[in-house]
Amino acid sequence: MSDDVKEIFATTEGQAPGRPAGGRSGAATTPPTPPAPAALAAKVRTLAPSMTRSMQRVAEAVAGDPAGCAALTVTGLAELTGTSEATVVRTARLLGYPGYRDLRLALAGLAAHQESGRAPSVTADIAVDDPLPDVVAKLAYDEQQTLADTAAGLDMAQLGAAVGALAGARRIDIYGVGASGLVAQDLTQKLLRIGLIAHAHSDPHLAVTNAVQLRAKDVAIAITHSGSTGDVIEPLRVAFDHGATTIAITGRPNGPVSQYADHVLTTSTARESELRPAAMSSRTSQLLVVDCLFIGVAQRTYESAAPALSASYEALAHRHRTGGPSR
Repeated sequence: MSDDVKEIFATTEGQAPGRPAGGRSGAATTPPTPPAPAALAAKVRTLAPSMTRSMQRVAEAVAGDPAGCAALTVTGLAELTGTSEATVVRTARLLGYPGYRDLRLALAGLAAHQESGRAPSVTADIAVDDPLPDVVAKLAYDEQQTLADTAAGLDMAQLGAAVGALAGARRIDIYGVGASGLVAQDLTQKLLRIGLIAHAHSDPHLAVTNAVQLRAKDVAIAITHSGSTGDVIEPLRVAFDHGATTIAITGRPNGPVSQYADHVLTTSTARESELRPAAMSSRTSQLLVVDCLFIGVAQRTYESAAPALSASYEALAHRHRTGGPSR
């Protein structure tokens, strides 16, 4: 059997039953955009925790030696990683590529990118006895890497669709708890200042009772790094069932939350350590995504957003001694 035929069978085998994640059953969905070569390593870091062990071996191999893997057929990479051809193809699809040949092209591009002299990304752990200057340097490096990974891994088609839905929304409900709840409040405040009706819900009971009122012209956003936070998934499911457009901002795009999301925006995080919980870097990447949403919506609604933003500045100007705008 040729690699082409095997890939077709493997692709079919790898499809999940039922409604595909990231889209409403029976509705047309926007196909994901394959990530650029430079985004491959970021994709691996983001998705590896949710992969099976065999898929992790494939992902780690292609990220660790892109040049070597780019020269391998699907059979060769399966043998190298001790997996099956179907696993290799499923891994390629999970990383955002239509098939293995597309992944090989990205690997070749990544190899060329690395050979240009750019040093590979390395996450430095923070030790309990690190001096403060080292802590600052390591945190700054990790924050920069997290932002770069998130930007590289964002699906522009999904982001554009989410911006369009928000720009035309009658009402926007945003769900998040803990650190994600702070991000939900941040996005809510931004949207309110450009004249949109938005509510942040951290209380799961209020979130669900409000979600019941949402309809087709409304938007619900769930923010959860793990993709499995029940207090966030439940109101999103209710909003989904009532016809609202739903958006998930998550570090686990294949997690349970994606089952009820029309659009999935993936965030990246630095590697978790004893002194650096995932909530720290997930908050950084989530803030980047909500800022992208806000700017995109402000651009789409500029004629109404600009006067609303100016009015909010003027309303607070007297509270600042310098008379400058509130930030």
